[in-house]
Amino acid sequence: MRKSLLALFTVLALVPAPPAAAQAPIDGGPDPASVRVRIGPLMMNPTISVTNLGIDHNVFNDPPDKAPKQDFTVTVTPLSDFWLHLGPTWLTGSMNEAINWYQKYASERTANNTYKLGWRVPGPRVSFRVEGSYINARERPGFEIDTRAARKETLFSAAADIHTLSKSTIGVSASRQQTRFADDAEYLDTNLKTSLNRIDTSYSLNLRHQLTPLTTVTFSAAQAYSKFEFSPDRDTTATSGTVSVAFAPEALLRGGGSFGYENFVPADPTLPAYKGLIGTADLTYVLLGSTRFALITSRGVQYSYDVLQPYYVQSRISGSVAQQIFGPFDVQVRGDLAYLAYRNRAGAVVAVPDRTDRVVTYGIGLGIHMGRDLRLAFNVDQNNRDTKLAEHGYDKFLVGTSLIYGF
Repeated sequence: MRKSLLALFTVLALVPAPPAAAQAPIDGGPDPASVRVRIGPLMMNPTISVTNLGIDHNVFNDPPDKAPKQDFTVTVTPLSDFWLHLGPTWLTGSMNEAINWYQKYASERTANNTYKLGWRVPGPRVSFRVEGSYINARERPGFEIDTRAARKETLFSAAADIHTLSKSTIGVSASRQQTRFADDAEYLDTNLKTSLNRIDTSYSLNLRHQLTPLTTVTFSAAQAYSKFEFSPDRDTTATSGTVSVAFAPEALLRGGGSFGYENFVPADPTLPAYKGLIGTADLTYVLLGSTRFALITSRGVQYSYDVLQPYYVQSRISGSVAQQIFGPFDVQVRGDLAYLAYRNRAGAVVAVPDRTDRVVTYGIGLGIHMGRDLRLAFNVDQNNRDTKLAEHGYDKFLVGTSLIYGF
C-alpha cells in the first residue's frame, strides 16, 4: 500500500497542470492558477520531498556522557492537497505520509500518516465549515520527548460566520481533539499513555474585520478544557483573549500572527496557574525578488510527560534568510531558539526546582533550482538541548541533502 501511494504521488507530481490565467481565489477554494493537477472537477497540488539524506551523528539524542550513535538516514514525504467543487460548496482534503529510514537502527524507521478532510459552505450572509483530521505517527512529539513514541490523534472542528456588514463578520467555532499514546510508549521510565492521554475541547467567539483588501484583523475570546484519561489531577481550564492579523498571499508581507493573554488554571490546587502572554507569528517577506526573510514565533503552555512538573511555558523564535547568489544558486541561513520553562507541583521534590531547558538549532544550506518546481539543497545543521538534567541534554550534528519538487 505504501509503495503504491508513493508511486501515485510521483506520477501526479510530474503531471503538469494545464495553463491557467492568473485569477483570484474562488470563495472557499484554491487559486486556480496555482493548481498543479486537474482531473475533471478534482484539483490537486501534489509534492514529493526527499530530505535528511545524509548522516545523523546522534540518532537517539543521547546525552554528552554517552557515546552517540551514528547512522545514515533519509526521509521521503509525499504530500498533496485536494479541492473538489460540489455545487456552491467545496470539499477539501490533504494526505501526508512521512517515511523515515535508517540504515543500521531499524527501530527508528517510521511511517507517519496525516489525513485531513473538510467541507466549506460559503454564503453572502452565513458561511460555515467542518473539518476533521487523523494522525497515526511514531515520532518525537515536540522539543521535550526524545523517543519516537507511537500515538494517534483525531481532531474535529466546526465554525460558522455571520456577515453582519460588508467587511465584518461575527463567528463561533468549536473543536475536539483526542490524543492517545500506545500502551508501550515510554520516556525516561514514564508511561506516556498514563501521563498524556487526553481530550482537548475549545470554544471561541470571533469578530473579524477586513481592514484593507490585503489585511484582516480578528478579535477572539476562547475557553479551552483538557481532560486527562488516566491522570485527572492534570485537568485544566484555560480562558484567553487574542488579536490576530492575517495578510493575503499577494501582500508584500505574507502570513500573519496573533497575540493575547491567557489564564491557565489546573484543577489540582497543588499546581500553580499560568497567567500571561501567548501568541504565534508566521511571516514572510521577499526583498527585491531575490532575498527571502521568514520568521516564526510562538508562546504558550505545553504539557510535559513529568508527573512532578506537569507543564511548561514554551517560548520559541525561528528565522531564516535565503539569498539568491547567481543564476539557479541560493544560500539559506537559519536558526531556531526555544525555551521550556517548567512549573513544579507544590511540595514536590524535583531534581531541578527552577528548570528552564533551552533548545538551539542553527544551520546553513546551499540550494540549486533545477526548473521552476524542483530544488536540490545541501544542508549542515547543529542542534543541542541545554538543561540542568544530565540525562536530558544532547548535541546533534546533521549533514545531508534534500530534493523537493513543488518547493
